[in-house]
Amino acid sequence: MTPYKIAQLVVSSIFFYKRRFSKLKDHMKAGPPTTDARTIEPFMIRLVAIFDDMSEGFTRIADHYGFTCRGCADNCCRTRFHHHTLAEYLYLKQGVESMPEGDRTELSERAAMAGRRTADKAPIRVMCPLNVDGRCTLYNFRPMICRLHGLPHELRKLGHNAAFGPGCGEFDARFGRQQYQPFDRTPFYIELARLEGDLRKTIGYAGKIKMTVAEMIIDYHL
Repeated sequence: MTPYKIAQLVVSSIFFYKRRFSKLKDHMKAGPPTTDARTIEPFMIRLVAIFDDMSEGFTRIADHYGFTCRGCADNCCRTRFHHHTLAEYLYLKQGVESMPEGDRTELSERAAMAGRRTADKAPIRVMCPLNVDGRCTLYNFRPMICRLHGLPHELRKLGHNAAFGPGCGEFDARFGRQQYQPFDRTPFYIELARLEGDLRKTIGYAGKIKMTVAEMIIDYHL
């Protein structure tokens, strides 16, 4: 399953839960979301728990294969992933705001450069601005797909057969002939979608999000 198809499933799950709160639509705003720490902190705690479950699941399956991301020539940090949840947007913002001022300035410059290089939407590979010398500078705050990408997996949508996605190129080259070890992403997506619906309901935000990491950093107006 391609990153685009994965994103579509996440978006459809999120908007399924948003429809549960459709009666609030007239009272919801589409402008910039609130960043009041006291309001969003309970949701960030829930998000960390979901991310911990993702990491535990990924590590368990990766260890089964003997797969690691170290030394990969086809760096997924150069892949243009789009992120679709307000929860991830706000959590990454917390991480960015925790950086020393000088590091934030350098990060903002790298994000702006990445934004300029991809402005025409051409299919080029540009390094994520969080990556410095091959390492993520905000590893604990990285979005969902950065935590799950690389392993073959499955997604189960109600009323449909399971959809299976391949591993990354590096995985397929090294472990593609091994028997598939079940890795179902569906529970993670469902929990994230529930969290997203609750967060949007609480702060009254109805705007759509489709941003790369670079675009989010630019949007923070550091």
